[in-house]
Amino acid sequence: MNPFPLLRLPGVVMCNVFKSLSIGEKIKLSFCSKKTLAQINNARLYSQKVDVELNCLRQKIRVYSENNKEPFEISIYQDSWKRHNSKTHQCSIAYCSVGVIFFSKGVQTLWKNHQEGYISIIKHLSKMFQCNISTKSSCYASDLFQPTISKLFDRQLEFKTITIKLDGSENQKLLWNQISNKFGLVEDLRISFVTDLGFRPVFTSWPQKIYIWRSYWFNLESVLTCTCSRITLELSNLGNKDLDEILKNWKAGRFPNLELLDIYSDNIKTTGTTILGMNLEELNRKVIRTDDESKKANIRIGTGFMGMSVTPFQ
Repeated sequence: MNPFPLLRLPGVVMCNVFKSLSIGEKIKLSFCSKKTLAQINNARLYSQKVDVELNCLRQKIRVYSENNKEPFEISIYQDSWKRHNSKTHQCSIAYCSVGVIFFSKGVQTLWKNHQEGYISIIKHLSKMFQCNISTKSSCYASDLFQPTISKLFDRQLEFKTITIKLDGSENQKLLWNQISNKFGLVEDLRISFVTDLGFRPVFTSWPQKIYIWRSYWFNLESVLTCTCSRITLELSNLGNKDLDEILKNWKAGRFPNLELLDIYSDNIKTTGTTILGMNLEELNRKVIRTDDESKKANIRIGTGFMGMSVTPFQ
């Protein structure tokens, strides 16, 4: 068949054609030429929201719709890989001339180095879509993780979920120092701390939600300064006295953004120090209010655990 003259269609018709395409079809067309990419952007396709999942360990980027449909995979290889493949097409991605091999549900791209590939593809996608960027939990095991994530934060891109494993290494310390003031760009930050290596992370900004495994280093002062809406602390060192202080501060109006707080700690005891003047059995399933009665919290408590769910009081 003769090639279809897509770009010769009237503007309104061409716009409707672009809007009817799947995520993968839009991405493939955008790789064809700068003119095609410009037409796709003019069709305001960037208003579509997509999830973009980085897998630095497997050197892939997965793009899919918010309801996890239309998955499309972009693989990132160095230029020497499959250089002489007859199916390779030379395409323009973020003003870089790149070898691309097309498949039904994905593409393989060939770059000078992997980091250039990640940054350029994310830059390209962010012009087309509203991107919610996430990282696979295994990403931190890749040497690409630290420089790639740091560069993406420098571009002020927003992250839906980012997982960081702090192992005390110099690369992890460097990464933390580079991005700790940019967590306002993160919806859900998940931190895994391997062991006590003397490294105590300092937060200079906060995400919307935070989950910390091995959170023994996240002390009472850290909780009192946290502005997240959802806080989950696993393997914490916090005890009854700390919980008493947290709830007193909440009642006084601290934690204005808090919606959910879950703390798991062996130091939460059924005997000993009371919390808000009550033992754990009395406090369990208790509904408490802020002093100004603007909010209420449902308390769930027991040996080794305290949770509170906050809602406006009506």
